[in-house]
This record gives sequence, C-alpha cells and structure tokens, in this order.
Amino acid sequence: MDDLKFLTAGIPLAAEGKGYTRGFDIIKNMGLDGLEAEFVHGVRISEDNISVCQNAVKNGLTLTCHAPFYVNLNAKEPEKVEASVGRILETARVAKSMNAFSITYHAAFYMGNDKDVVFDRVAKQTEIITKTLAEEDNKVWIRPETTGKGTQWGDVEEIVKLSKMFDTVLPCVDFAHLHARSGGEYNTYDEFCKVFEYIGNELGDVALKNFHAHLAGIEYSAKGEKRHLILEESDMNYKDLLKAFKEFDVKGVIVCESPNIETDAKILKDYYMSL
Repeated sequence: MDDLKFLTAGIPLAAEGKGYTRGFDIIKNMGLDGLEAEFVHGVRISEDNISVCQNAVKNGLTLTCHAPFYVNLNAKEPEKVEASVGRILETARVAKSMNAFSITYHAAFYMGNDKDVVFDRVAKQTEIITKTLAEEDNKVWIRPETTGKGTQWGDVEEIVKLSKMFDTVLPCVDFAHLHARSGGEYNTYDEFCKVFEYIGNELGDVALKNFHAHLAGIEYSAKGEKRHLILEESDMNYKDLLKAFKEFDVKGVIVCESPNIETDAKILKDYYMSL
C-alpha cells in the first residue's frame, strides 16, 4: 500500500442507518479513507451493497472486513471448529467480491489448554483456510487479530509466529487490545516502536507496508479488555503511537473502533498528517 489510511469500524454513525452509500459520502466529506465492514453477527450483505462497495474502491476508498465474533478455532466440538472456518472463508469470499484489502477475526480461546496445543490447532485450521482460498484464487490478506484478554489466543508473538507459516497471513494489531491485555503496558513511544521493530524483523518489510491496525480508547482491568472508549476519555497514548507509525514509515490501514468512530478516526488522521 502506498500510504497510511484511516478507516471507520463500520458505517459512520452520522449515516443514521442509511447504509453504505450515505456512509461513503460521509467518509469522503470528512477526508477519511474507507471503512471496515463489520460482519460481527454474520456475513450478511446484499448484492446491491457489494456493488456500492466495489464502486467505492474504484473511487479510491479502502475496505477491510471483520469476520463474525462467533469464531473459535480451538472449540472442543468439531462442528464449532468447522463452522468457525466457514465463517472466516465466507468473510474472505465477500471481501474478494468487494475488492477489500484484508479480513480480520478473533481466532480462538485457550479453553484451559496449553498454549502450544492451541497454537497447533489454530495453525491446522489456518492451513485449511489458506489452501481453500488459494484454490479459489482469493488473495485477500488473512489477519488474526491481537486480542484483549488473557483467555483469548492471540498475543503478538503467537500471531507473528502463525504469519511466518503462510504467505497470505499477516497480523491485525489491535493496539488497544495490546494495552488492555498487558494491564497498561504497550502505551509508550518506545513500546510501540518495539512492536514495529519486532514485526519488521520477523516478517519483513511486506508486513510494515501492508499493515492492518485497530485503535480505540479502552477500559480494562487485571483480566484485560472491558470496553472501548472515546480516545480522549481513555489513557490510550495515541499520539505517541502515531509518531511510531510515522517513524517506521508504516503503510496500510488504521481502523478506528472508538464508540464515536468517525470523530476519532478524523482526530487520528488529522494528528498523523500534522507530524
């Protein structure tokens, strides 16, 4: 990707339920760069809306997709694992039809299992996903997301390790989740730089030039993430994070997941452009 783009997590709130067409108009008028289609409760989108999304991409906007929350590649029941794989594949297929940049998802819960065992199970299902999509000539980036609680699979090291195994897999780094999962760490310029340095060293320049990040304010406890907050109502040090993005010349997308999605997305972009 040729620059860093700022996206809303879903259709802007100001669209007031009027759908993608109105949402894209708002995004353009605000000087933002696109949105992440939120399929969190199921991959449901009409052919008309797919066409609207295709036209938005043709006109210079960028799209990503978030798979349903009902994904657990470490579920005890085989049918739940199979259904999880199906939801990720379905998201990737819709993403391809929309000309989206990438998809992301929360891959698994530990379920009391050893971390190495869970990693192997996630890797096995990821191999099925990537092979299936390769057979369909679907080249959308597949991105397991860093998660916000210690009960969830998906710290930076796990996702980087998984990404090294597959050509079409790269991380989605949710910086609010990193901050919450660690109980308040990952919130200084040096810590942010270490994340980019680690990913660059392990995965190469392709990861830093095709980055997918999530960002919001966040409330957390000793157990991790509680809920997203507006940036200015949280302790999320987004200014130093954006300085680190600039320092490492990271390109790709930052998806704003604050409750006031487009307002905070605009704040992020304006601050980044001022650097």
